[in-house]
Amino acid sequence: MNSNKICLAVDLGAGSGRVVAGIYNGSRLELNELNRFPHAPVKAADGWHWNVEHLFNHIKQGIALAVKKYGDAVVSIGVDTWGVDYGLLDANGKLSNTPFQYRDSRTNGMQEKAFQRMPQREIYQRTGIQFMFFNTLFQLLAEKEFQKGQSLLFMPDLIHYFLTGICANEKSIASTSQLLNPHTQTWERDLIRSMGLPENIFGRLIDAGTVLGGMLPEVAAEIGTNKLRVIAPAGHDTASAVVGVPAEESEPVFLSSGTWSLMGRELKQPVISEASYKASFSNEGGVFGTTRFLKNIAGMWLLQECKRAWDAAGNSDSYNSLENRAGKCPPFKALIDPDAVDFQAPSDMPAAIAAFCHRTGQPAPEDRGVFTRVIFESLALKYRLVKESLVQITGKPIDRIHIVGGGCKNRLLNQFAADAMKCQIVAGPVEATSIGNIIMQLCALGEIRSLTEGRALTRRSFETDIHEPRNTGAWDDAYARFQNNLSHQQ
Repeated sequence: MNSNKICLAVDLGAGSGRVVAGIYNGSRLELNELNRFPHAPVKAADGWHWNVEHLFNHIKQGIALAVKKYGDAVVSIGVDTWGVDYGLLDANGKLSNTPFQYRDSRTNGMQEKAFQRMPQREIYQRTGIQFMFFNTLFQLLAEKEFQKGQSLLFMPDLIHYFLTGICANEKSIASTSQLLNPHTQTWERDLIRSMGLPENIFGRLIDAGTVLGGMLPEVAAEIGTNKLRVIAPAGHDTASAVVGVPAEESEPVFLSSGTWSLMGRELKQPVISEASYKASFSNEGGVFGTTRFLKNIAGMWLLQECKRAWDAAGNSDSYNSLENRAGKCPPFKALIDPDAVDFQAPSDMPAAIAAFCHRTGQPAPEDRGVFTRVIFESLALKYRLVKESLVQITGKPIDRIHIVGGGCKNRLLNQFAADAMKCQIVAGPVEATSIGNIIMQLCALGEIRSLTEGRALTRRSFETDIHEPRNTGAWDDAYARFQNNLSHQQ
C-alpha cells in the first residue's frame, strides 16, 4: 500500500507555469514536475492581459496527469503566482474583466492621482508597501468602471475559485496590493474610501494553510477524481519561496532571485518608519503571522531583455553560455543602477544600458559577455546597498543570506553576491517556491506542525551550495564607484 501523500503545487511565473507533485513519505519530500506550459501575456486593443483560459486548461491537464500517475495518493493542490494582478467577478460569479498583467501601461499617472487623494507618506504609513507603478492600488485606479456586485480576487485566488467556486483572498498575496493594513492583516478601509474604490469588491481574507474545499463537480469529472482538497498556500510566489528557505535561524535573510530580486528579512512584526519609507521597503505578509520586510530589485529582467534583443538579432546564446563568457571578462568595466527608470520597459535593453553608461561617463559594453558581467556585478552591488539599509533599519546584523528561485543556479552571480556583501550565501533550493507551497499544504493536512518543521524538512530533502566571500577589497572600491554613479545618474 502506498503510504506517500502527494500535494500538487501550481506555480505561475514569468514565462512559464507548471504543476509539480510533492511526494511526502513522512520524513522527506521529493518533487516531480508533471507539466510545464508557456505563460505569456496576450496583447489586446486595451493592453496586456493574462491568458487565463489557456493557463487553467494546462493546470487541469497537470492535475489529471498526477491523478493518472499516483491515483488516490494525490490529496491536495494549491496555487501561487506573482503579486498585484487580479480578476473581477460579476454578480453571477463570472469574470467581468480579462485580468491585466502588471507591466501594462494603463497605470501611467495613477500614482500621482492617488497622491492627490491621500498623501504618499500616509499611504505608506497605513500599508507599509513600497511604491511601485504596478501595485494593485494603482491598477484599480486605472479601471474604467466597476459593476455592481463585483468581487476582487488576486490571481491565485481566482484559480482556486475556478477549481472550487469559493471566493477568498489569501493574505500574503493581498498584502502586495497596497490596500492591506500590515498590523491587523485586514483591508485598509479608510484608504479604499479615500481612493474612491468600491468597498464591496474587497472580500473575505484567509491565512495561508486554509483548506478551501473540494473540486467543483465539473472540474472533478474532467480531471478524474473528486478527492482532492484545494488548500491556499502562501499565494504570493515570494512568500512561498521564503517558506521553502532551508534556514535554521529564526529570522532568516532571503533573496528571491528571478525576473525580480526580492531581498529582505522575515520578521515577527512590520517595520514602518521614516527610514523604511525613504528606503522604499515593503512589509508583505508571510505565514504564521510573520512579515516579509523586503525591497524589490530589478533582477534577471535586465539579462532576459538583453538576451531577447540578441536572439532577435540572430546572436543567440544560452544563459549558461552568457554566464561562462561573463566569467572570463575583466571586472568592473562599467556599473549601472539596475533599478534606474531607463530599464523599466525599454524597447532595446542593450541600447538602454549603453546609454546609461555614456551618461555616467563610463565605457559602454560592446560584447555580450561584458554586458552580462556588468549586469551581474551591478546587481551584486545593489544587493549590498539593500543589505546595508536592511541592517540599519532593523538593527539586526546579517552574516548569512539564503538565495532561492531560478537565479540560485547562477553560480557566478551568487559568488559576486557573497563578495560584494561580505557574507555567506546559501544558494538553493532552486524549487523553493514549490517546496514552500507544498509545506503549507502539509501544515493544513496536519503532517507538519510549524514553519520550523517545514524548513527542517527542506534541509533534509534538498541540497544547497555555499559561497563564502573573497577578494572583498576590490568590491569595496567598486561599491564606491557604484554609489557615485547612483548619485550622478540623473
